[in-house]
Amino acid sequence: MKPLKFIKITLLLLLANCSVIGQNKSLKNTKPNIILVMTDDQGMGDLACMGNQVLKTPNIDAFYEKSTRFTDFQVSPTCAPTRAALMSGNRPFEVGVTHTILQRERMSQDVFTMPQALQSAGYKTGLFGKWHLGDEEEYLPTNRGFDEVLMHGGGGIGQTRYGDFPANEENLYFDNVLLHNETIVKTKGFCTDVFFDAAMAWIKKENETDAPYFAYVALNAPHAPLVAPEKYKKRFLDLGYDQGTAGRYGMIENIDDNFGKMMQKLESWNALENTLVIFMTDNGATHLKGSLNGKKISHFNANLRGGKNSPFEGGTHVPAFWYWKGKLGTGVDIDKLVSHIDLYQTFTEIAGAELPKKMQKLSGRSLLPLIENPNADWSDRELFVHCGRWKDGEREQAKFQKAAVRTQQWRFDNNKELFDISVDPSEKNNVAAEHPEVIAELQKSYNQWWDKVKPLMVNEGLPKVAPEDQPFAKRYKKQLKEYGIPSWAPKNTDK
Repeated sequence: MKPLKFIKITLLLLLANCSVIGQNKSLKNTKPNIILVMTDDQGMGDLACMGNQVLKTPNIDAFYEKSTRFTDFQVSPTCAPTRAALMSGNRPFEVGVTHTILQRERMSQDVFTMPQALQSAGYKTGLFGKWHLGDEEEYLPTNRGFDEVLMHGGGGIGQTRYGDFPANEENLYFDNVLLHNETIVKTKGFCTDVFFDAAMAWIKKENETDAPYFAYVALNAPHAPLVAPEKYKKRFLDLGYDQGTAGRYGMIENIDDNFGKMMQKLESWNALENTLVIFMTDNGATHLKGSLNGKKISHFNANLRGGKNSPFEGGTHVPAFWYWKGKLGTGVDIDKLVSHIDLYQTFTEIAGAELPKKMQKLSGRSLLPLIENPNADWSDRELFVHCGRWKDGEREQAKFQKAAVRTQQWRFDNNKELFDISVDPSEKNNVAAEHPEVIAELQKSYNQWWDKVKPLMVNEGLPKVAPEDQPFAKRYKKQLKEYGIPSWAPKNTDK
């Protein structure tokens, strides 16, 4: 009897650890705080817990170990489209976002945004880092559901040609000029440190109130330019890596340190029991080649095909780790096909938000059934991928270029290659010839979707904007003339 009793106790402990705690209780309307940390251009292979043997990411690795992990989490192949999907609950083309520049990154004004929905449920909302959905006044996050904002312009710090503040060309990623709510300010330090510090100062303040909050920590790192503090680059340079690799990997290890500090502070503030924390990235990796001691090498990419701005798994399959102390399972993998378009409904359902009758029709699903029970029924679905970025007037020619359809089993790329992802996640064995019936079905669905979204691409054919006429360039010049650019720093949360 003694061995049986031991086995029974062991099984009970395993079940408690590996399944959702209190899974009989629905998470709907529970109103947790939500912290979404999303990095920029970091792929599946850019973490030690994902198999990278060069990077050291102990804090995110520890977070991974205790999280519920979506192992087939799909996003868009580039930056602005993924952000549009998060904010709208729609595929990006459905809300007008078909590019990262040329005004085609502006999310349709008809969208009732996810932070607006959270505000309606009593949440305070904050954005720290990258918005990338339009810099004109009516498109800014302060007018689209965010109470607190610290952001750069355009798609990246220093990208003044496409909308960032002119001053940021001078000292890339350090001591940047940013927009804090309605005022342009001068910050001090490395950009990732600044965004995390600002987020934590705001979170600490909100923790002292009764209102729930949503903190969107949308980092611009490790997006190029590949710039990191020297102390983070040194280890890689000493190993013999090129400057670019050292800068990019240094940015990732800096992110890991900041993430670890954030989790420590949340623990010390007793915030984790009522806070859902998510780590994810916006698309696949960049700069997948470099050199080591003068020899050209390829960097680890989790054995996926392609990277950012490709229609393959390496462009759209990203990490997604979810942690809510005592509410979600520890070390649980969910292998169902899920997507960035699902976060809107998940967050609004968990927050108890009542959505207006007149708003965009949501394209995603709530993930609550899966995080409450990883073995819940989850019907198959079709996800449509397109890299966009076609030249003006060439949309139809680009219909099948850099495009894909994903289902739980299949990935159909560029209207010609078919891969069984369930057994071939690296997309090495094209099985198109063996499955014409699958191709016919996916082609039909894709054609129907394409015809549906064409009228929704509201930013096509707009005129190019000169760098000096970009909204933030004009705003910077005006404020500089009227009263200058004040220095700004977040409050110290160590006091």
